[in-house]
Amino acid sequence: MRQLKKPKTAYICQKCGAASPKWLGRCPECGKWGTIVEELVAPESNTPRQSLGQEKPISINDVKVTTSTRLTSDIKEFDRILGGGIVVGSAILIGGDPGIGKSTILLQVCNKLALGGIKILYVSAEESVYQTKIRAERLNITSDNLWIVSETNIALIAAYIEEYKPNLVVIDSIQMVYKPEIPSSPGTLTQVRESAMDLVYLCKRSHVCLFLVGHITKEGSLAGPKSLEHLVDTVLYFEGDRFQSFRILRAVKNRFGSTNEIGIFEMKEDGLNEVVNPSELFISQNNEEIAGTVVVSTLVGSRPFLLEVQALTSRAYYASPTRRVSGVDFNRTVMILAVLERRLGLTLGSQDVYVNVVGGVKVDEPAADLGIALAVFSSYKNKPIPKGIAFIGEVGLTGEIRPVNQIETRIQEASRLGFNKIVIPKGNAKNLKAKDVKLITPSYLSEIVKELF
Repeated sequence: MRQLKKPKTAYICQKCGAASPKWLGRCPECGKWGTIVEELVAPESNTPRQSLGQEKPISINDVKVTTSTRLTSDIKEFDRILGGGIVVGSAILIGGDPGIGKSTILLQVCNKLALGGIKILYVSAEESVYQTKIRAERLNITSDNLWIVSETNIALIAAYIEEYKPNLVVIDSIQMVYKPEIPSSPGTLTQVRESAMDLVYLCKRSHVCLFLVGHITKEGSLAGPKSLEHLVDTVLYFEGDRFQSFRILRAVKNRFGSTNEIGIFEMKEDGLNEVVNPSELFISQNNEEIAGTVVVSTLVGSRPFLLEVQALTSRAYYASPTRRVSGVDFNRTVMILAVLERRLGLTLGSQDVYVNVVGGVKVDEPAADLGIALAVFSSYKNKPIPKGIAFIGEVGLTGEIRPVNQIETRIQEASRLGFNKIVIPKGNAKNLKAKDVKLITPSYLSEIVKELF
């Protein structure tokens, strides 16, 4: 009797793609636990992968670029994150927690583009066409240029793209799409990588914009191989608390724009609406003076923000005091605490210290150092900082307040929101003219502390 050939399998890490001959609890390459999954190995195909459409090298001066290189959706927050619009032929990966608004924002963008004459194919791999229509009615989407299909087979999706020739394609989501030639199930590393690669090559060859929706793991990273992020041109992350209405869309990779930009939206019944004046969201409307609260003027990308930094110090009951931060860099905060101890004489070694930026925004630039230092000092002394003062400045290890860039933009944003006193580094005060505001220009932390307290 003829014995059937046993299918060949391999154990693949779903995080880094490392292969192992046997199952392991921890990947020896990336060190992640529980990421190794058994997959069927498909026989090698002799069919070469299709290229991006360019057969021979040509001079860069002979490359023809059309005038309409970007598609604008008229959603200013979304277009700004991408660098001014969607680059024709680009691949964009958007990820976020379930229910945070990935499909909602894409349907709204598709509707805006479709109303402008752009032909769009929306591939729903997780919902039926009927379910997508229910969501579209809630968002008041009625354009005839928006075509929808419920499909998971990559071969059929590619056939639809070739047949209907859309200007933009949305795949919602890439983890549900599969290639029939690969024996592993949808969502595995091989399926996600190969399916995404075929879609990206097809769309770049046809000059079609491509949006891929990706799931987020419990660690907060995009599910699937890391090579998926390298494969696309832009990676966007949706951030925000599911129990709050505000959402932050952040670019973490962008080949055609800045990676420091963020867009802020508010989730309502009719979809995600742009937040025109985000600074008012992140500063307290309470007129009472509270110890440990400071307003800083910072930059996120090219946009100025006024953010409220809160600090709390309390007596430590254990040998090792607690240090907890949210929205600011932990190592930089610890450095500021050391400066406060050494230069201003605070005994923070016996205090638990908590620092938080209101609203869930993350501040990476050092211009918020002065605000963090004064918030901790105010909480430690239990003395509030007077209302109507905004703070700008980097703090050095010697306690000096160092100058920052784009000082005029920061001052204008603070003045627009009614702050009549602004503390800036003395190095930024040269040849600076500010109307309707009083500038306080200390050189060291000790100087501003004496003036305020």
